[in-house]
Amino acid sequence: MSTRSWRRSNRLIDLLQVGAWREIAIRVLETADPLGKCRAALHAARAPLTVASSKVSIPDSPARPSRPLLVPPQQVEKRKLGTPEGRVSLLHALAHIELNAIDLAFDMAVRFEKEINDASLDSRVFVADWMAVGVEEASHFRLLLSRLQALESDYGELPAHGSLWEAASLTRDSVLARLAVAPMVLEARGLDVTPSMAARLRRVGDIKSADLVDRIHRDEIGHVATGVRWFRAVCQARRLLPEAEFERLVIERFKGGLKGPFNGSARGAAGLDAAFYARWNKPCEAVDPTRRRTG
Repeated sequence: MSTRSWRRSNRLIDLLQVGAWREIAIRVLETADPLGKCRAALHAARAPLTVASSKVSIPDSPARPSRPLLVPPQQVEKRKLGTPEGRVSLLHALAHIELNAIDLAFDMAVRFEKEINDASLDSRVFVADWMAVGVEEASHFRLLLSRLQALESDYGELPAHGSLWEAASLTRDSVLARLAVAPMVLEARGLDVTPSMAARLRRVGDIKSADLVDRIHRDEIGHVATGVRWFRAVCQARRLLPEAEFERLVIERFKGGLKGPFNGSARGAAGLDAAFYARWNKPCEAVDPTRRRTG
């Protein structure tokens, strides 16, 4: 977690004393308008809270705007970054991921508070951590939206897919499963691919977009670290081996397994040691450059 996010988390722990955080989390999940969702998320970090009831109804799926059109992943057109349309397509895809990530963070906080408390862990810290992550994801979305608009586009103008939330919805019954799939698989995959995205953007001269992608990458290391930290804590409370439990959950709850190549340095910075994904990190067979090809 970045220093900025850590400070928000500490402040949120104090604000949780007054008891309205659940209503704030639900407001985020039930807001369809993207900027309205961001405002609701940012409210958690800077607005005074009011005392409210402790029981809320958690939606199965978050509210979504009428656009973008959601299609299967294979129907989302891939375009070359060497064209303005390709850069817009990439930034739009990232904005869609960040919008989903806002909901994932606030859903994590409100859905699994009781399970964390039942594990004799500090649920206030858990909630504050994930609300702080959600605030940072909202900041990412706003930055990406601003960049899209500078390139004469907007969020919702291109199709997107809903597989991120679909994967998360399969884990709503278990905090360990959600932690494994959301931050430790899906967000960790972002750590693998965003450095090359930024490099490609720089090669085509889009420095502003590259810098934005780099910033998001740095922040996401902290988000993955938050997931790893809580995954380890719950495993310890339940006397489970974290690496073995992660492998079991990925096999059972995530279709297709993990795919490399893996960014070991970024994953390591997040505490996601190679032992977690050793099953999927098989080295390629060495090729002897002196050996002549046949056939």
